[in-house]
Amino acid sequence: MIEKKTVCQIVDEWLEGKDYFLVEVTISPDDKIVVEIDHKEGVWIEDCVELSRYIESRLNREQEDYELEVGSAGIGQPFKVLQQYLCHIGEEVEVLTKDGRKLYGILKEADAEHFVLTVQKKVKEEGAKRPKMVDEDLPFSYDDIKYTKYVISFK
Repeated sequence: MIEKKTVCQIVDEWLEGKDYFLVEVTISPDDKIVVEIDHKEGVWIEDCVELSRYIESRLNREQEDYELEVGSAGIGQPFKVLQQYLCHIGEEVEVLTKDGRKLYGILKEADAEHFVLTVQKKVKEEGAKRPKMVDEDLPFSYDDIKYTKYVISFK
């Protein structure tokens, strides 16, 4: 069986000096290898083909047969790595918390331990006739959520 570590090393070599980053490598027991990459500006099919050829040039089909699939992380899929959070700072995201709340807001900041989501909330100030919308920053630990994903908008 082909080892995940081996494939990750090959992908890391290809990524060197590029703005792409590795999201995930999975290898099934029957040696189906799936490599997901991402880029702040999106993933180009030509680059997936180039990476696929690079991986194939480094693995020996005579030694072990495998199926290889290289693609992007998927636009509507939950974030899997910190770099995806960093690429989407300032953009609208959807967050599902472990307690079942689904929130929409702007990803304000992210680091290795947590991220901050800015949501709009209606607040009725004393003496005001109508409530007004105000921004509220909600910090989250990655352990507090089920997923975060980019919101696709057609506005």
